[in-house]
Amino acid sequence: MKKPLIVFFTILIFVICSFGQNGLKKYQNFDFSKRLLSRAELAKLEHEDLQKLRGIVFGKHGRIFVEKSIQQYLQSQSWYVPNAAYKNASLNITERKNIDLIREAEAAKHDYVEPGDLRFWMRKEIPEDKLAANTAATWRILMAEIEAIHGKKFLPDEPWLQKYFEERYWYKSNPKYSAKILTQIERKNLEAINKARDLDRKVAISPGDMDKFQRAPLKAEMLVGLSLNELRIMRNEFFARRGRRYETPGFRSFFEWQDWYRPIKDQSKVKLNPIEESNVKVIEGYERKIREKITDEPLTEEMLVGLFTEELRVLRNEIYARHGRIFGDKELQKTFEAMDWYKPNPDFRDDQLSQIERDNLKVIVEVEKNAVSKLEEIEG
Repeated sequence: MKKPLIVFFTILIFVICSFGQNGLKKYQNFDFSKRLLSRAELAKLEHEDLQKLRGIVFGKHGRIFVEKSIQQYLQSQSWYVPNAAYKNASLNITERKNIDLIREAEAAKHDYVEPGDLRFWMRKEIPEDKLAANTAATWRILMAEIEAIHGKKFLPDEPWLQKYFEERYWYKSNPKYSAKILTQIERKNLEAINKARDLDRKVAISPGDMDKFQRAPLKAEMLVGLSLNELRIMRNEFFARRGRRYETPGFRSFFEWQDWYRPIKDQSKVKLNPIEESNVKVIEGYERKIREKITDEPLTEEMLVGLFTEELRVLRNEIYARHGRIFGDKELQKTFEAMDWYKPNPDFRDDQLSQIERDNLKVIVEVEKNAVSKLEEIEG
């Protein structure tokens, strides 16, 4: 009995998959530049197929997508020719209307409001249950999108945000923009998003947001409130987005599920552009400032959670090293001798530590108890 059932379900899965492919097949030769899609037909498509259909419209012009699922679909099509020089200006009015229709259908299927959806909430209020936890940059994009729809410019204060919207096919800068043109509903939606963001977390950016800073400078003040682990992940995210392969658990567990993460075979080709290199240095500088404060400002466990045991051990001993302690452990001694602030002090005694330093040592020790080694492989 088992074999017939296996055959039956295999055929069923094949039929379902074939149906999905056939559902999109008729759009392969559709002239999006001259004909409009039907709302009724779009409503019948699954969300995944709507994404692929959007990919087809852009793909006809060779656009390369960051979203792995869309890009893989396009690469499986014989007609697709990637074009690194693609610009939204290549889309005509009818194509833009078709993408609007697809995005409208996508937005209707979203459980929560996502970037790109706000154009379809201009005349209705966003309920609380349609706003879920997001990265800090995504919250900022959602808020800004309400004004970007009307052409607001975000220069010079937020160049990364300006760059983000300039890459959206629907964005058109309006030098005369004023917040006065926002409707009452749009203002209420801004308040709703702002309230949801405040309930989520009060930081300017977070891990997962570094795609916004691959071509725009990162400012140190945007890093306030982030933990050392988050800063470390964000610093490495620039390399991950260029294809660096990570094996250590902390990085691997964060990057491997990201839609954009694609490690390349030749790791020697992982290179950052000048802006990315500069942004990495900004993060490194901010990390150093946090570490410099461990002798005179209280640490919290939240600031340290996620660090490896090796990193916590160094941080714990750094409290002593800043007083010039000489270490019997050769590796530790070598680590601190490489620091420009380290000055050996043979007369240092542990009782010279302040109360804040003693408290910080206790915090680090507590976090160390549950920390993971960077050499440990977590297979589950």
